[in-house]
Amino acid sequence: MVFSEIEKIVPGENRVLLKEKLGELNYDFLIIATGTRIAPEETPGLLGELWRRDIFDFYTVEGAVALAERLKSFNGGKLVVNITELPFKCPVAPLEFIFLADTYFKKRGIRDKVDLTLVTPLPGAFTKPIATKMLSGLMEKKNINIVPDFNIAEVDNQNKQILDYEGKGVDFDLLVTIPTNKGSDMIERSGMGDDLNFVPTDKHTLQAVGYENIFVLGDAANLPTSKAGSVAHFAADFLEENLISAIKGEPLKAKFDGHANCYIVTSYSKGTLIDFNYETEPLPGRYPYWIGPFGLLKDTRLNYFGKLFFKWMYWNLLLRGHHLPVTSHMSMCCKERPVSEKNK
Repeated sequence: MVFSEIEKIVPGENRVLLKEKLGELNYDFLIIATGTRIAPEETPGLLGELWRRDIFDFYTVEGAVALAERLKSFNGGKLVVNITELPFKCPVAPLEFIFLADTYFKKRGIRDKVDLTLVTPLPGAFTKPIATKMLSGLMEKKNINIVPDFNIAEVDNQNKQILDYEGKGVDFDLLVTIPTNKGSDMIERSGMGDDLNFVPTDKHTLQAVGYENIFVLGDAANLPTSKAGSVAHFAADFLEENLISAIKGEPLKAKFDGHANCYIVTSYSKGTLIDFNYETEPLPGRYPYWIGPFGLLKDTRLNYFGKLFFKWMYWNLLLRGHHLPVTSHMSMCCKERPVSEKNK
């Protein structure tokens, strides 16, 4: 085992160059799992004078701790959650934050003094219409505003505004940003990435485009699905099978379907659940089987406990390599298609 940062990959020569002149590693097969990072420097003004004063991220330890302290002294005004652009890791996290902010301010007795607004480049609260309808309706009930189709161009620190490319502005007293996400700079140095440093990857075989002996797992890939832990977990099964096939010189038969699922905490006592893949959007129903016990696209207390139970499973089962009693392929079992969809 070698602990070192990587200077770059030389894919044409099957070499990985290490930093600090620690030499190089040769490989026959390579798995890239370099993840993603926030890049607030990509948005003009985001790292201005208000950074970590009235503008915060929560995808870093430093940002989350600073935001928690600022919320304690926030006694009213416009709290804006802004998604800068797609893709970004854990896509439901901004929704969970604004739902929990609603509950937090209710608990403090000042919810009527706080204007909560989600500003997003999406046409609604989520990427797909059925889930968007459910989540947007829940936000409306909670008096949370949504500003859709907003592509941020800059942050005006002096006037405390975010501005889009058409000059439309949204005022804030406290801004919670989901900054641009980028892949590792090492991928750029290696000449293997797209414009955001994510590795072009076959969405089914998980093989790096143009490199038969390189596979990509998790957020490092430019897959057309969520950058979420469940995606990496499900994809790993297919990558393992295809890697073994590649080593044996056999065709890659395992086909990842983009399966993702995620609990969404909607308050201190309720939550919802989504399950989807490349072809099928989140649908209502039950999960994982006919008996449930969890409701898909339903806001329930049992789903909240499901989220807490998953936390236990993560630390005690997943990290120890145990298999979960759910399929890596998305199952249509117990899902309810709308009548309009059934008739297509």
